[in-house]
Amino acid sequence: MLDMKFVRENPDIVKQNIKNKFQDQKLELVDEVIALDAEKRAAQQEADNLRGARNKLSKQIGALMGQGKKEEAEEIKKQVAAEADRLAALSEKEKELDEKILKIMMTIPNIIDPSVPIGKDDSENVEVQRYGEPVVPDFEIPYHTEIMEKFNGIDLDSARKVAGNGFYYLMGDIARLHSAVIAYARDFMINRGFIYCVPPFMIRSNVVTGVMSFAEMDAMMYKIEGEDLYLIGTSEHSMIGKFIDTILQPETLPQTLTSYSPCFRKEKGAHGLEERGVYRIHQFEKQEMIVVCEPEESPMWFDKLWQNTVDLFRSLDIPVRTLECCSGDLADLKVKSVDVEAWSPRQKKYFEVGSCSNLGDAQARRLKIRINGEKGKYFAHTLNNTVVAPPRMLIAFLENNLNADGSVSIPEALQPYMGGQKVIK
Repeated sequence: MLDMKFVRENPDIVKQNIKNKFQDQKLELVDEVIALDAEKRAAQQEADNLRGARNKLSKQIGALMGQGKKEEAEEIKKQVAAEADRLAALSEKEKELDEKILKIMMTIPNIIDPSVPIGKDDSENVEVQRYGEPVVPDFEIPYHTEIMEKFNGIDLDSARKVAGNGFYYLMGDIARLHSAVIAYARDFMINRGFIYCVPPFMIRSNVVTGVMSFAEMDAMMYKIEGEDLYLIGTSEHSMIGKFIDTILQPETLPQTLTSYSPCFRKEKGAHGLEERGVYRIHQFEKQEMIVVCEPEESPMWFDKLWQNTVDLFRSLDIPVRTLECCSGDLADLKVKSVDVEAWSPRQKKYFEVGSCSNLGDAQARRLKIRINGEKGKYFAHTLNNTVVAPPRMLIAFLENNLNADGSVSIPEALQPYMGGQKVIK
């Protein structure tokens, strides 16, 4: 969420940013919110003037009563009462205007970084770099669920009966591989200096609206009926929410945390062949990383975060590439984002396995996460990145480690988490 003062003083910059994100339907909101802000400030000024006048009149009443001029004092009391009614009306007006302004400000997108490429959607994202040599073996690679089924490692039919589409049972070595990847990712991040955390898996609505846009909320979040609680779509939601309404001391920064959680998502609009199996589902588990830091340090941490994901995948011999997300592919709160994509030998192309985002002070402004620095209080910057989400990681892992005889090799780094097992047969 932008600072209202910034919007008021830089309407052309805000409008151009909206155009760069191809959200022209929001252009009129800029003038509308500026007009509402002017109306609110006028009401505040009038209220301040009335309070000043009322204080003076109150002193006059005391003086008149002291002089025995009761009738004159009563007349002034009537005037004070009338002004009290006007003050109450102004206070109510300010409240209504605040709500209207907040609603609009929550929908105006954050200012993107100047380095972000301009484009309408993810088809215009820009490849940055490749890591590892993508290989296509000389034997056919089955669809990932077919590989799992050969090991009796997945049961989609039973899951449909129990919960519907978008759910699964993992079993045997595949289930163990899933847990091994999570445990390996946890230790990988701990070894890089991040504090391990298991957060709440449900959050209140004020945290939801603090960490994401209304559009994201509608497309992703499951609401708990009858309660002010939502199931988290990623542990980032809980982890950033951990700092709600806090004032941080500079010496405690940066806060670098890695968190495990199940994730729950509606996944509206998920269709097509490559959306089947465990690619896009309603429930999965994930290891996440978040950073809360000084504003000037967020670009540095942004580069460190996506590099962590690249390094983890390469430690398991999976080729990956990084993509710079274009303006139209950025969610409203994001300043800059890089996707990490893993190589799929079956599809002969890369697919997304993680996303790293710098949100500037957008989440901190909504959640009131401030730093008490030498020059006063100011908003922190927040960042998040996927360490690993095993459903998609399993796809990349199985395809890149599949052997011609149908077995799956386990890289050396992961073998301790599989009880020393070197191959799945």
